[in-house]
Amino acid sequence: MWDAIALTRMGSEMHMARLIAANPEHRETVVFSAGIELVIPDTEKKAETVLPPWKL
Repeated sequence: MWDAIALTRMGSEMHMARLIAANPEHRETVVFSAGIELVIPDTEKKAETVLPPWKL
């Protein structure tokens, strides 16, 4: 469930560890009950460093 939340809210499942670290009281939770509010940490936006093929 954590990976799906990270993907949906943060843009990538790779942010799952940061999401869990921001919500240590829920780290053992597998299925969330209704009404649980999680802290969603800000993600750093990476600048696109690869040019598209038409700009090469």
